[in-house]
Amino acid sequence: MAAIAALSAGLFWLVYIYGNGLRDPRYLDGWVLAGGMAVQIYFHIAIKTARLSPKSAMRWRKTHIAMGYLLIAAFVSHSGLSLPDTGFEWALWAGFVLVTLSGIFGVYLGWSLKSKRLIDDGVSAERIPVLRAELARAVHAAVVESEPGAAQIALPGLPPLPGLPHDAWITDLYTAHLRQHFDGPRNAVAHLIGSQRHLKRLTDEIDSLARYVDAASQEKLAAIRSLAVEKDRLDFARVYLALTRAWLFVHVPATYALVVLGVLHGLVVYAYSSGAW
Repeated sequence: MAAIAALSAGLFWLVYIYGNGLRDPRYLDGWVLAGGMAVQIYFHIAIKTARLSPKSAMRWRKTHIAMGYLLIAAFVSHSGLSLPDTGFEWALWAGFVLVTLSGIFGVYLGWSLKSKRLIDDGVSAERIPVLRAELARAVHAAVVESEPGAAQIALPGLPPLPGLPHDAWITDLYTAHLRQHFDGPRNAVAHLIGSQRHLKRLTDEIDSLARYVDAASQEKLAAIRSLAVEKDRLDFARVYLALTRAWLFVHVPATYALVVLGVLHGLVVYAYSSGAW
């Protein structure tokens, strides 16, 4: 970030020097914008068409992000921190703001998922339904599995009494709370806003029952609890993997539209200018 800040400051200084040479500085930062946008478009083409190694793709992405931040400085210099005057200028301004905000959102999304390790490397959007079905089968098998012999309650002077129906309680818990949790994708809005209240309610139900059952049933509930947490992680991964794809449907079309508007802007400027600079 320090290098980007230094380059941005250098650009402002260069534009200032250029303007003091009795030339319109908007030609300079305008061409910087045009060149930077060309590099950004080339990045998208290279990612889609070239067979890049993971390291090459990562270097391209880093260059793409750094260039995006530099273009913000070029745009600020070019616009002079003033609002547009015409409808066409408003379209250019809104297009650049939309591309910038969507790009920053994409950078933050990738950084947050990587830094917080919220999604395992082996989890992809295509594998989530398969993994979710495996978890559903595992929790169902754990619930229907009965202990070989029910514990008996021994009281002094009385014959042994039948043990408590722990398996039936676990089955009731599954029917009331767990089955719906494992049936399909759940809590998309909660995951989108970062809420964990739904998972806490579910684990509290499991933990509350665990206080009233024997050791064997506690182990079973602990396994069920782990499966429930893993299912919630898959739901989170589904939401955010979909989000990482969805934002591109804003960022990429807006970028191409901005390029078209930028070319038209350049043609109009040079059509009414007295020289190239």
